[in-house]
Amino acid sequence: MASKISSRSRGGTPAKSNSKETGPKLEENLNIFKSDKFDADAFVNSKCNSLNEKEIRQLCSYLLDLKRASAEEMRRSVYANYTAFIRTSKEISDLEGELLSIRNLLSTQATLIHGLADGIHVESLSVTVPRGSFSNGVSADVDRDPSDLENWLIEFPDILDVLIAERRVEEALDTLDEGEHVVSEAKRKNSLSPVLLASLQTAITECRQRLANQLANAASQPTTRGGELRAAITALKKLGDGPRAHSLLLEAHSQRLQSDMQNLRPSSTSYGGAYTAAISQLVFSVIAQTASDANAVFGKEPSYSSELVMWATKQTEYLALLVKRHALASSAAAGGLRAAAECVQIALGHCSLLEARGLTLCPVLLRLFRPSVEQALDANLKRIEESTAALAAADDWDLSSTSHNAIIHQHKLSSSAQRFNSMVQDFFEDVGPLLSMQLGGKMLEGLFHVFSSYVSMLIRALPGSMEEEANYEGSGNKIVSIAETESQQMALLANASLLADELLPRAAMKLTPGVQAIYNDDPGRRPSDRQNRNPEQREWKRRLASIVDRLKDSFCRQHALELIFTEDGDTHLAPEMYLNMDEGVEEIEWFPSQIFQELYAKLYRMSAIATEMFAGRERFSTLLLMRLTETVILWLSEDQSFWDEVLKGPRPLGPLGLQQFYLDMQFVILFASQGRYLSRNLYRALKEIIDKALAAFSATGMDPYSVLPEDEWFNHMCQDAINTLSGNPLSANGERDPSSPTASVSAQSISSVRSHGSS
Repeated sequence: MASKISSRSRGGTPAKSNSKETGPKLEENLNIFKSDKFDADAFVNSKCNSLNEKEIRQLCSYLLDLKRASAEEMRRSVYANYTAFIRTSKEISDLEGELLSIRNLLSTQATLIHGLADGIHVESLSVTVPRGSFSNGVSADVDRDPSDLENWLIEFPDILDVLIAERRVEEALDTLDEGEHVVSEAKRKNSLSPVLLASLQTAITECRQRLANQLANAASQPTTRGGELRAAITALKKLGDGPRAHSLLLEAHSQRLQSDMQNLRPSSTSYGGAYTAAISQLVFSVIAQTASDANAVFGKEPSYSSELVMWATKQTEYLALLVKRHALASSAAAGGLRAAAECVQIALGHCSLLEARGLTLCPVLLRLFRPSVEQALDANLKRIEESTAALAAADDWDLSSTSHNAIIHQHKLSSSAQRFNSMVQDFFEDVGPLLSMQLGGKMLEGLFHVFSSYVSMLIRALPGSMEEEANYEGSGNKIVSIAETESQQMALLANASLLADELLPRAAMKLTPGVQAIYNDDPGRRPSDRQNRNPEQREWKRRLASIVDRLKDSFCRQHALELIFTEDGDTHLAPEMYLNMDEGVEEIEWFPSQIFQELYAKLYRMSAIATEMFAGRERFSTLLLMRLTETVILWLSEDQSFWDEVLKGPRPLGPLGLQQFYLDMQFVILFASQGRYLSRNLYRALKEIIDKALAAFSATGMDPYSVLPEDEWFNHMCQDAINTLSGNPLSANGERDPSSPTASVSAQSISSVRSHGSS
């Protein structure tokens, strides 16, 4: 009855809610599966016929992810409603017991009323019959002489009283069964009067109740354990009081557990892992013993199994409370992530042993431990941030490879970056045991904010960036050592780029269980990063790169401003430097303008520094110099006051000014192409600038190409300037070495610009 009611209650409401959510559209889509002629293979072929192998693999991966997500959602739903379901089932079971008791009482009352109606007096209940020789253990026979049966009826209560008093439980149970047999035979053959039958039933009920109370009292004693406890519970169940017997079994084990726990009182100096191991072993061993006893006595009956699960969950919750109070709380507050992870791992290890007995309690522990572990994570990340900030305040930004880590030894980091990386590596080692808590997203997000705070300090280490970075989140008023030289400033970029591109993503791969196993089995073996990094980690790496881009932007903007503006606020890139050239009378010595000479010199110095500093990561240094060059040229391209003066000013751009301007732009194209940082954006910006200058000169009515020398002249002058500024000697005939790998590229670049302008 209980199963039928609970199944109706379980299936009623959700079905109604599901119907509202899905509606007729889902029913229509499911009709194809309801057909008797549905062919699964044909259906799959019709859907996948147009897919290639890669798309099919992606579809299979998606379906597997969907299956895992569905299983997880089902598990959460079951745990969310399990308590209510168990409570309802228990109430239904109790109600059935009460209804059975009421039915028995009504049956007894009906028998008495029937006897009174037949005119039988109550005095006949005390009739005196000769005492016969009844010995215990001899079965009664309703076909015996009536005097013998009456004798047996009179002695029956006394026999039970003796057996109960002497605690001869098995014999008492046999005697009760014998009495029940007499009652059933008497009812079948109608060999006893209703009053005698009622008297016998009343005696059996009273003795059964007294025996049940005696067994319950014995089971409640602290000294009753093991086989004695199981025997008492088994006898109580045989008496028909299964729910009470099961509750007494659970209560007895609870008392035993509480008694044993009193011997485990942790001191302030005790080791949290040792306490967690001791109390976990105690609690889960008692739960295992309880499950074993319950299974031996009650089997797999759903109502008893549900009550056992609720009891085990309650004990597990109490265990989690004690572990949090005496072990996790202090570790979490102090940022002791390794200690907290060890406690959680110990508890989960003992808890997982119960799964062989059908008890899955690990999700309960994970749910209760999660807040403390999250607190430990936050405290640990805060400690990483504060420790790194303290070192950044005294960092000389000198790169070294003092770490014994083989991976770091290939590249160099400053002291604060080395400290940051070592603490992050330890962080991921500590959180390895916590992968089952599904905290990977929170770990990555917290570490992202810590790295962002560190990069903000690196930006503040750039000269002139203090006010700019004052409002960045996480920077606060932390003191940071200023990077004065170009080498120190590029060390800031080396720190951030190496951490974001290699060290942090590689450490984060330990959050992937399969990769974690590979590292544990063979630390020297490193799997492919791209192959083993999941989508979440790939997105995380892109976000780290965006933080480094912020540092690169600040670096390039600072050096561009140093080139363009003087300390007094004047500009080195004024239009007068070109407009005034045609007013002079002295002979001009053609050479690139001062600002572009300084730009080349700066790039040349930085390239030499980057060769050593970014060994093995040349792409990063190339992109850095490319961005710096773009920053300067885009400033010129977007300087509206400069172009207003050139295009609309009182003095037009003359032939000499155009020639100098053209020489400057060709100089930038040449050294950028030789340095391999002539990007498409930079090349397009330079062409647009040249087009503007040619248009300004054409506005005077003159043809710009009639006054400009040939491409070979510009190419020769630019290469001479590069050789002079870089200290490279010319060839014997005064020209640059034709074997230069960039010679053809340089000439082609200049020629293509002139061709573009002429078109």
